[in-house]
Amino acid sequence: MNQEIAAIPNFTVQLSPTPRGARLARLLATEQLRTWGLPLDPAAHIVAEPAANAATHGRVPGRDFRLMLYVVGGTLRIEVTDTRGDRLPRTQLPSVDAESGRGLVLVDALADRWGVAPGSRPRKTVWAEVRIDRSTANPAPVGPCSGGTGSLSRKAGD
Repeated sequence: MNQEIAAIPNFTVQLSPTPRGARLARLLATEQLRTWGLPLDPAAHIVAEPAANAATHGRVPGRDFRLMLYVVGGTLRIEVTDTRGDRLPRTQLPSVDAESGRGLVLVDALADRWGVAPGSRPRKTVWAEVRIDRSTANPAPVGPCSGGTGSLSRKAGD
């Protein structure tokens, strides 16, 4: 008896933990989503944040970070793995005048679910999931999406 096994669309790339590597992660993700015929937003924005964090906070000279995208059912899963498992990301609303610290706030707002998973030492993976609607696939940006986990917290004194 022949059985068809549906392949899971997936994409994996290792990139240097630099600003250039983070930009390349977003560009490659965008092109892969186009290839699959999936909507670019909010996934392209979500990829940008953990990739930038991998280049900024997860950077270890000589060790790359990995971007992985795959689709299961109606869900796109985005994973960024770096080699700084000792530095776990935390979401908190930044002060009004802060010049950074909003990346995971954006991920929380744009993703349906997200989190951090420990990997084999010294790795960690920041992952996010987005429900996809193939009927909305369009290379032009679409409106903002919502549905994060609501796990934001404020620092005392904000």
